Amino acid sequence: MSEESMSPSTAADAIAAAFAAAGTRRIYGVPGGGSSLDLIAAAKVQGVEFVLARHETSAVIMAATEAELAGTPGVALCTRGPGVGNAANGMAHAALDRAPVVLLADGFAPAERAFATHQYFDHAAMLAPVTKVQLSVGQMAAGEAAARAIDAVLAAPRGAALIELSGSAARQPAPLPATVARPAPPGPDAASVAAARRVLAAAKRPVVVAGLEAVEAAPELRALVTALGCPALVTYKAKGVIPDADPHFAGIFTCGAAEGPVMDAADAVLMVGADPIEFIPKPWRWPVPVIEVATAPRALPYANPAAALSGALAPALTALTEGVTRSTWDDTAIAAFREGWLAALANDPRRGAGIGPQSVVQIVQAACRKAGFDPRIAVDAGAHMFPATTYWQCDRPGDLLISNGLATMGFALPAAIAAALHDPQRGALAFTGDGGLLMGLGELATAVVLGVRLIVVAFNDATLSLINIKKDTRDLPDGALGWPRADLAAAMRAMGGVGLSACNEAELAEAVAAACTAQGPVLIDVAVDPSGYPAQIKALRG
Repeated sequence: MSEESMSPSTAADAIAAAFAAAGTRRIYGVPGGGSSLDLIAAAKVQGVEFVLARHETSAVIMAATEAELAGTPGVALCTRGPGVGNAANGMAHAALDRAPVVLLADGFAPAERAFATHQYFDHAAMLAPVTKVQLSVGQMAAGEAAARAIDAVLAAPRGAALIELSGSAARQPAPLPATVARPAPPGPDAASVAAARRVLAAAKRPVVVAGLEAVEAAPELRALVTALGCPALVTYKAKGVIPDADPHFAGIFTCGAAEGPVMDAADAVLMVGADPIEFIPKPWRWPVPVIEVATAPRALPYANPAAALSGALAPALTALTEGVTRSTWDDTAIAAFREGWLAALANDPRRGAGIGPQSVVQIVQAACRKAGFDPRIAVDAGAHMFPATTYWQCDRPGDLLISNGLATMGFALPAAIAAALHDPQRGALAFTGDGGLLMGLGELATAVVLGVRLIVVAFNDATLSLINIKKDTRDLPDGALGWPRADLAAAMRAMGGVGLSACNEAELAEAVAAACTAQGPVLIDVAVDPSGYPAQIKALRG
């Protein structure tokens, strides 16, 4: 036995082993010189890959994306001080989008705090609003800190946690943690099921609204919707839980105006895993009974439910399906609602220079299908998200990735990188505005170094289009909401990748076809006509 193999395990080893046992496959981050290097080395021993990002928020978004897709804890790593500060936006995304993420941050040893002020601020206090627990190795054992963090982020509703670990603490001897069996969440109680069945039995025209938690119970939800024969709306994060091609699919629910016609016709609403954090801030306006099916009681429900089922979603949905009475809806009526929703959100103005945003989405998907490329898509915040989420056709949960609870710009590129690493065969496609891309331009270099199968479609209109719409009649100074048009394709080439440009529909289709056969990431810089956005947003939100 080698001297190295006989050396005692350390706190860094214990933390790496705990996350490996929980199913974590990668740590994303930007390391510093304290505990970071010990953690990266310990992770390698456990078979956990380290992915070097260019910015800490991007690293947390990558970890959150893999956590959502894999259902296991995501892990990000950063240095103390500015590293934690940079990671804060990513942590807010993980918290508000219910992604189980643990941030491993370098900390200050007690001896350092006796004299050190450089780079120091209270990490735990800063991240307390967006983390479920804030833990420090030294105040507790490394294995205990890891176990508590993992339990916290996986508990409903899921979220984020912080573990601080100084360099000296990382190298202290610590036992490797024992394997922890985490029990499955319980199903609903019989009384709650009976109450929900009574509400459904009295309804003739129920409508299902599926949200982010429904991703893990898609087969059971589809069975219930089919048995009811009713319309089903999905939130952005639940796109694909009910496929767009399903005859029961009626559109996207945001608590806005576009879904009003189908909701107005309902005499009961079945909310399945729909977290209120997914809705725009408008009052609930449908005075019909609501059945809430969720992993945990909602702290701030939009409507007081007539019946509420808490716990594992799959057994709850199966229990509701048994003996359910078919609704009076018919497929023709549901199709009319769906087509009306799509028509209201049409966004292909052809009035200015560039390609209509709706056409961009439809041309890209058609070209991908023709090439046999079936990527997951990641959509950034901004006006382009509305045509992207509406017109990209989804078949499965996780086909569309989005920051909805936080709605942060700079999401799509790092999320798509993580999705492509998680599933290299499918690869990924990022729909991003030029503003969001410029916030995290360095991650193009990350994608190139990793060689992931990725297409980045940049809606380039040199404007913060969504904010420009909101200015109304305000007289703003020149340059407040826009900038000179950037050559994003050239930026991609400067990073070592393939950069293409498209100014019309034919050029876009040709560029996508070429990108689908490329060996590494490709960016397509698309000249977009934004003139149709205002009408679309008004139709969507009212």
